[in-house]
Amino acid sequence: MQTEITQAQDLLDAKGRIIQEGWARHPYWNYERSKIKGGALKIKEWDYYAIINQQQGYAVTATISDLGYAALFALSYVDFNAAKVSQADALTFFPRGSIGLAPSSTEDSQVSWANKKLRIAFIKRGLQRHIMVACPTLVLPDGTVGLDYDITLTQAESSESLNIATSWKQQRKAFYLNEKVNCLKATGTIRRGMETENLLLGEAWGVLDWGRGRWTYQNTWYWASASGLLENVPFGLNLGYGFSDRTPASENAIFYNNCIHKLGEVSFHFDQEDMLAPWTMQDEQGRLDLVFEACVDRSSNTNFLIIKSDQHQVFGYFSGTCTLDDGTKLQIDRLLGFAEQVYNRW
Repeated sequence: MQTEITQAQDLLDAKGRIIQEGWARHPYWNYERSKIKGGALKIKEWDYYAIINQQQGYAVTATISDLGYAALFALSYVDFNAAKVSQADALTFFPRGSIGLAPSSTEDSQVSWANKKLRIAFIKRGLQRHIMVACPTLVLPDGTVGLDYDITLTQAESSESLNIATSWKQQRKAFYLNEKVNCLKATGTIRRGMETENLLLGEAWGVLDWGRGRWTYQNTWYWASASGLLENVPFGLNLGYGFSDRTPASENAIFYNNCIHKLGEVSFHFDQEDMLAPWTMQDEQGRLDLVFEACVDRSSNTNFLIIKSDQHQVFGYFSGTCTLDDGTKLQIDRLLGFAEQVYNRW
């Protein structure tokens, strides 16, 4: 039985445990870093954006994260048509909360970081999120050198997002607080080398993965996401499992016309020896039946002994059917998105 939270409340009690686990249509939990038990090195905080141009067939991603042992700053450019990806990242060690990520996804905020090769900034004002990223030396899939984008993502007023607060069976002071905001309308510019593209309203859509928590040492999770238009109606998917105890709530939902249609448990079926082979995704209630046609694997492997991360974020096309709460069946035909398998030890 999934527990839906419907009112604002503190996330953690005096012992560092979640007061009420479950899911919500809005970010109701009040996160306070000072209430987390277990030491600063175990706290994980991140903002991740993925913006996919459904019309032109490319994606850009940006990450600012404080993972306790290290801070990670990353960007990527994914070319669906060429089936290639370019990416750049940077690490700093033992940030201990100094990056400046906001304690709330709803309050106005600003966070930025830069070194000689990479500049990245996220600014939130009201319903808009301003994403600015530059990497002058990045070699793109077509050989062009340099990526610079300045994109504004706008959340529809009163739109719902998928929020979840869960803990681990083996350690209830370890927790996962997360918000997925799908179907963010993207406007702005992307410069590749010397050429600048102006995004047209309705062709590109973003998703925000906003997360805060204290994890256990080793974890593997699965996540899939897509956002776009389905017969001119905003449509999105958020599917995920494998991370924390999901007894109180799943992380699975259909977004349609800015409203959530909640799903139960979902499973991914794919070949771990060939991540580009077709994936299938179904739910336990028969409301979701998808084939994911993979085209490019954005993979990375980091190993610093006590810290290890093996990530496969696979971009491709979703096709199939999904059923809304009122029984309406929707047909999806090659909607661009991604699915991932990630192992972390930190």
